[in-house]
Parts: sequence; C-alpha cells; structure tokens
Amino acid sequence: MSFITSSLLALSLAASAYTSPLSTNHATPAQRSSSLPAPLIEEDHLYGTINNSYIVKFRDDLSPALAANHLNFLQIKHAENPLTGEDSGLRHILNFGYTGHFHDNVIDQIRASPEVEYVERDQVVRISDEVLVNPEVTRQKAAPWGLARVSHRKKLTLSTFTKYDYAAYAGEGVDVYIIDTGVYVKHPEFKGRAHWGITIPQNDVDEDANGHGTHCAGTIASESYGVAKNAEVYAVKVLGSNGSGTMSDVIAGVEWAANAASQKAKSGSSKHKGSVANMSLGGGKSPTLDKAVNKATEGGLHFAVAAGNENRDACNSSPAAAEKAITVGASTISDERAYFSNYGPCVDVFAPGLNIKSTWLNNQTNSISGTSMASPHTAGLLAYLLSIYPSVPFNPDFGSSYTVPSLDSEQRAFVSMYKVIHATLPRIITGFLPSPDMLESATAPVPPKTLSAAQLKQAVLALATKGMLTGDLPTGTPNLLIFNNATFAA
Repeated sequence: MSFITSSLLALSLAASAYTSPLSTNHATPAQRSSSLPAPLIEEDHLYGTINNSYIVKFRDDLSPALAANHLNFLQIKHAENPLTGEDSGLRHILNFGYTGHFHDNVIDQIRASPEVEYVERDQVVRISDEVLVNPEVTRQKAAPWGLARVSHRKKLTLSTFTKYDYAAYAGEGVDVYIIDTGVYVKHPEFKGRAHWGITIPQNDVDEDANGHGTHCAGTIASESYGVAKNAEVYAVKVLGSNGSGTMSDVIAGVEWAANAASQKAKSGSSKHKGSVANMSLGGGKSPTLDKAVNKATEGGLHFAVAAGNENRDACNSSPAAAEKAITVGASTISDERAYFSNYGPCVDVFAPGLNIKSTWLNNQTNSISGTSMASPHTAGLLAYLLSIYPSVPFNPDFGSSYTVPSLDSEQRAFVSMYKVIHATLPRIITGFLPSPDMLESATAPVPPKTLSAAQLKQAVLALATKGMLTGDLPTGTPNLLIFNNATFAA
C-alpha cells in the first residue's frame, strides 16, 4: 500500500480532527402548528425577487400519496386563479417540493396546506461579478499562474510562476458538471471532452452566450488551462446570456446533476472514478438551495462553490453557505485575499482568482477575475484527486494528526503469532506457507473503492498549504491555499 493511498485512506477513516462548524445555519422554519400558515421566506434577496415565483418545501415526512394529492389541489386552485404568461403555474417538481408562478390567492392556500413546511420567494441569481483585467495581457503557451500556484507550496517566483506540475492522467474517469451559463463545447481546448447536459431555463438555447461557464469549464478541464486536463465536462445551463437566472432553475440544475451523477455511478463502469460539480454563482441566502447542494453531496456528487465577490461574510450567500460543499475564496498571485472575495467561517479554502486565463467563446481565451474563477480551480482539484486515487504518484504530507490505518488488535496478535510459529518451523514446511510479510499485507485494511464527498473535502483541506495568505484576512477566515501535492513541487 503506497503512502499516498494509506494517507488518503486515513483521511477517509480518521475522526474529523480538522472539522469545525463552517457555516451559520439559516433559520429554516421549525415544525409549525397546523393552524398557522407556512412561513414565507423572503429576506436576504441580494439581487431582487421574481414576481409571483415561489419555491415550495414539503414536510420531510410527507408521503408520496399526500404530495400527489397536494399537486392535484394546486392545479385546481391555479386554474381558478390563473396568471397571464406561458410560464404560469407549476414549473419544476422537485424531490422535496416544487416551484412555479402562482397568484397571491393560490400562495395563501398553499401556505395554509398542512403538507407544506415553508414557501420561499424565488430570487435572482447571478454569476459572481467579474473584475475585468487588462486585455493587453501577453498570452503564452506556458501554464497560467493559477495552475502553477496549485502545484507549489512556496510563493511563486520567476522560476516557478509558469510551471504546473501534475499527473499526466489527471481527471481521467471523472465527470464534472458545470452549473452555470452553459459551455462552448466546440472549443478545441476540450478535445471532444465537453458535452451539453441540459438547459433548465424555459425557452432558452443549448449554448453559452455569455462565456462565464466556458471559462469555468476551461479552468477545470481544458488542455492548456485546466487543473484536471482529462476530465469530461457537462454543461448544466441554469443562467441566461446576461449571467442571471432564478434560484428555482439553479435548484433544478443541482438536482439534474445529482441524478446524472448517481446514474453514472450505478452504471458499474470500471473506468468511472466519480463526479464533481462546480457552481460559480450566488445570490441571497436560500435554505432550499443549500439543502439541495448538501443532499447532492450526500449522494456522492463532490461540490465546489464560489464564496462570492461582495467582500462580506460568505455565510450570507447561497450556495456559499452550504456546509457540505467546498466554498472557495479568491487569492492573488502574491498570496493575498483578493479585495473582492467574501470571507468568514463558511469559506473552506482559497484558490487563484485574479487575472485567470481560460477558454472563451468562439475558440478564444479570456482573462477575468472573481471567486467564480477560484471555485473551478478547486473543482478541478477534486476531479484530479478522484482520478488518481488510490494509486497515486504523489508524495502527501497530511501532518502528524493523521495516521495510516493499521491492523486491529486481533489481526496484530494473529500475525505476530504466525511470525513466531513460522520462524520455528523447518524450511521444508515453511516453503509451502505464505511468508509473514505476505500474510500481513493480505490482512491489512483495504482502502475504499471511492472517496465520499466528506472524505475528499477533508483530504483537500489537509493537503492545503497553511498560513500563506497575508494582508486583510478577517477573523474566522481559514488561511488555506489549495494544493495538488505533485511530486517535486516546491
């Protein structure tokens, strides 16, 4: 068992020595009295709300039969109180409820229904605002600084800032879902590994007319600008060409990606190593989106999400506050927190997010900035680590608090006894018996076939370079920079 294998296994089995509450829980309504209407959540809407659009959350203990009855009741009431427009009425049926455009009278009756836990007013979600960079930046064949930073422990120097050390097969067998504005799948940088998954917004087209999603996909998996250069990427379009959309469409996109990842895992393909999702977007606090992301990670989809660019506490935004995702802040080439990056205990790690060069529309490239650029570096790292686990040509250093799983007491006693007996037997007999070393290897713990989202998140935090960020780092913000731990990386 290699050191990296056993160390990653240690991460998967060790008690959460490094874990601590990373988010402040949103005040999701408690169990309500049947005589009271379900709460209407409408605070913290950063970019505004969608008129007459709502997200309805069923009670967790609601049976499928009662849910179906409620939906039938909903259709009747909507017919009695219709709205104008082709998108009125039921929009998405979700695992935990539904979304749609309804008249105020219908919402009042929905809130009065005992099947409903709460109603959330739909809101506008936007890509993290980009900080545009000098368009005259020289473009070169060497790796962009963001990739170099991912593969070096020490501060970048003139001799290292264009060098990206990585495993040649990084990303193989891993699917990455880009929940964003879409992906320009024809870009030659993807070498045929980019695919269209689904378009969620109604009456929208299967293309990226913005560029943001394509840029994120390039940082994850393009040949020249990607962390995991062999991963497959899938466009999950939830935002329009103007970079905005609705929270309900984002939630539907998360569920689609989670279901697609689950089906791929069930396919039994020996080449499939896991699935990752990246969300470089955000809005106000949405307990429903956070719940959807957390549920998806529990199902095996590894999530990286942007912390946001408002220079405020990331716990006030979704999906940045989803505690089971990896929430990523933006760092600069000089290892400072980018001035726009959100911060606080809901941030897990930092990654390069300033002047990041990547793929763009029409076979072009572009350099832009934001936590939207930091999150894909981390999503790429997740794909990278999934692809190389458990046989890894890397040299990890997880620190003294992590120990390699060893034989339990009964196994150790058995192996020790066997060694003693084996040493006393004549060679004519021991020649037909397994050696003590072979027996010890055969009884040693076997690493899990795949790493759960929680295990891989802990691995990323343990691998991260600690204490490198300087400058303004508000109290409670982790001082961690992502690192791929490539051999010989300085």
